[in-house]
Amino acid sequence: MSFIERHSDLAATHNCWAWKLGAQYRSSDDGEPGGTAGRPILAAIEAQDCDQVVVLVIRWYGGIQLGTGGLARAYGGGANKCLQQAPKRLLVQRSHFSCSCSFSELALVKLRLAEVDGLVLDEQFTANGVDLVIALGDAHLAPLQQQLADLSRGRILLEAR
Repeated sequence: MSFIERHSDLAATHNCWAWKLGAQYRSSDDGEPGGTAGRPILAAIEAQDCDQVVVLVIRWYGGIQLGTGGLARAYGGGANKCLQQAPKRLLVQRSHFSCSCSFSELALVKLRLAEVDGLVLDEQFTANGVDLVIALGDAHLAPLQQQLADLSRGRILLEAR
């Protein structure tokens, strides 16, 4: 909702929007006749097979009555065109894990993690080595766990957080 608040134009007649996050979705007609703005924007999101997205369509009334069908086509069409042109990227669901390694193992741990598109979320240096919090795609957990165990003779273990 903060995206919508930050990008809405209070001088505009209508700031209509829809968002979809997994199975959750919401939309707003912002004063337009019911179902003529938010639902067509949401339909455009679903037609483009998008997820984790918010679309805000801002309209200034220009004196021409579009009717309910015209409004739905305008809002849905505008959202559809924007989504077609927007860059898209694949989102990977990652789980968080912690592990500890020695200073000498750190570079190799980071290398192995980078090879599977893992992320280092936190790194704490201690007297005995380094404590890491990492984010890792679920499909890469078993192979990385095996590589780290081989690298450290079984000392490095990934623990779910």
